[in-house]
Amino acid sequence: MNNLIKVQSPLIKRDITILRNVETNTEQFRNALSRITFVMASEISKSFEVEEIDVQTPLEVTTGYLIKKQIVLVPVLRAGLSMIQPFLDMIPNAKVGHIGLQRDENTLLPIDYYYKTPKELPGAKTILLDPMLATGGSAVAAFNYLKEKGAKDCILACLIAAPEGVEKMHREHPEIPVYTASLDRELNSNGYILPGLGDAGDRTFGTF
Repeated sequence: MNNLIKVQSPLIKRDITILRNVETNTEQFRNALSRITFVMASEISKSFEVEEIDVQTPLEVTTGYLIKKQIVLVPVLRAGLSMIQPFLDMIPNAKVGHIGLQRDENTLLPIDYYYKTPKELPGAKTILLDPMLATGGSAVAAFNYLKEKGAKDCILACLIAAPEGVEKMHREHPEIPVYTASLDRELNSNGYILPGLGDAGDRTFGTF
């Protein structure tokens, strides 16, 4: 799994535990998810290239830095929406696109229903946001769409991942790094991550 980057810390381990707990309510779930995503945004930002500029301080001119590429955040609707704000807190000038995908519960294959991305996509660093990487079908389909629209420099950010999804990403898009806070054990027969945390979208938005 050369494409996998695990983002870990004691605080992330604590918050993943909160996400997994069936007793965690919607507010607690959102807050823990937000904290993990904020740490992940900081870790992912280490891959950003910068360019030097001159900046005038109150005393003299010194060297400053700008992020070289436009950052484009693309949440997979709807659960990916929960990861947007922590990234925007870290990268206020990021552009935001959206991809609507839902899984057919019989075939486990993704079905698309919405796509909209900024015009800067071809020259940008594109970060796909989806809390869960299960079978990998939705992530692969999303990156197929993004590449068709010109995306070249891509990253996947998820909170938990199954080995099957990571392997599928590596087969289909081997150049794309997968950042995750937890690599879980496996998928069950219905394509759900074990031990997992349930349905991230339902638990975030309270739609049980």
